[in-house]
Amino acid sequence: MPMRYISLLLILVLVAPLLAQGTPSDDRIYDEVRRRLANDADVKGAGLNVTVKTGAVTLRGTVRTTKAREKAERIAKKVKGVVSVDNQLKLLGAE
Repeated sequence: MPMRYISLLLILVLVAPLLAQGTPSDDRIYDEVRRRLANDADVKGAGLNVTVKTGAVTLRGTVRTTKAREKAERIAKKVKGVVSVDNQLKLLGAE
């Protein structure tokens, strides 16, 4: 194998992990969204289900107020690595 190809392969092996670090994993995004939602006074204690797939967050469950529903979405959008938020939260008592 020519030396040039070996050099290119070595560069790719060394650079690939650095590039991967720039994109937060779904697990890390999930943990951060859950932590921030749990620590917020408006949405704390709400029955929320959070799923993350390739940076796309889906919020499901019920909240007591429209303010809590909107705030949960804003909180999720601020987490690094989130590319979109699908807010499927419903108001408690609403059909």
